[in-house]
Amino acid sequence: MGSYRFILSGGGTGGHIYPALAIANELKRRHPDAKFLFVGAKDRMEMEKVPQAGYEIKGLWIRGLQRKLTLKNMMFPIKLMHSLYNAGRILSRFKPHLVVGTGGFASGPLLYRASAKGLPCVLQEQNSFAGITNKLLKDKVKKIFVAYDGMERFFPADKLVKTGNPVRADLLDLNMDQGPAQEFFGLEPGKTTLLVLGGSLGAKSVNELVAQKLGYFDRKGLQLLWQCGKGYISQYADKESKTVKVHAFLNRMDMAYAAADLIVSRAGAGAVSELCLVGKPVVFIPSPWVAEDHQTKNAEAMVAHNAAVMIKESQLQADFEKELGHLLVSKERREELSRNCRAQALPRATAHICDEIEKILTA
Repeated sequence: MGSYRFILSGGGTGGHIYPALAIANELKRRHPDAKFLFVGAKDRMEMEKVPQAGYEIKGLWIRGLQRKLTLKNMMFPIKLMHSLYNAGRILSRFKPHLVVGTGGFASGPLLYRASAKGLPCVLQEQNSFAGITNKLLKDKVKKIFVAYDGMERFFPADKLVKTGNPVRADLLDLNMDQGPAQEFFGLEPGKTTLLVLGGSLGAKSVNELVAQKLGYFDRKGLQLLWQCGKGYISQYADKESKTVKVHAFLNRMDMAYAAADLIVSRAGAGAVSELCLVGKPVVFIPSPWVAEDHQTKNAEAMVAHNAAVMIKESQLQADFEKELGHLLVSKERREELSRNCRAQALPRATAHICDEIEKILTA
């Protein structure tokens, strides 16, 4: 035990990258002598994030299909053949004992070639509505780790293991006091705090809404911790005040969650899983622009358990003040959402996935 070699493939967004890193970190903790290699798509964020986390990564020349006829689409078959060839070379050289796919287009060629070579492969699907790459690979893998019920709509039932989504290790023990967390961000201890999260890149419509509602928040006695995204910080930095703290990115998410009384967030799978652990009242504003409308389906799955509020982008002007106002005046509603949100949490997700991987390795 311990001299295993693992390939992990997935990327394009943080929702695919961070679960792969969490799985790698747990496998490394259990098997310190193991070797790891990540495979991603050239020019995507994994090529930066994975080396920052201390792992080697190889890039494939692959991109997803565009929704309309473009030159990029005409190049897709060439890129696919090129990626399949290079994936085979990577596998032959590294000789992994097991391959993990977390979604995203780069994982398609890699896991296809790995399964063809008879290597054991597993998938981790973060969303309540399965991604196209994972659906295409479903018959070629041994296990599929999911975070939601009802995933037999997309995958063979005998391969499914409901584990939840891996989350950052620093969020597994959220016992921090609110006052010191608020002081950490320069906020007033004890004042009702709204945390706004638009994802790591930011969200245009969420930022526009928040900027428009600053007067409303002030009238309601709220202070604001606002992650606007690195693409928007220059636009909104001047909104900073005693009661409004604007950040491109929040590096201490444990502190940010501890400081908050209420949260407004996008509904990416990773964010939803983290927020279940946090267990505070959440208003989800799902992005309508992501593939297969994943975020809306993730938010709807939470609403179905009465564990969150969802407002579609098209309804923000009509419904935002009404929904947030109701949460502010109803302690019972806030407590109900918090209780039901925590009930959806699966804090052992990463460990559970690695337990299942070890079963495959020792079978």
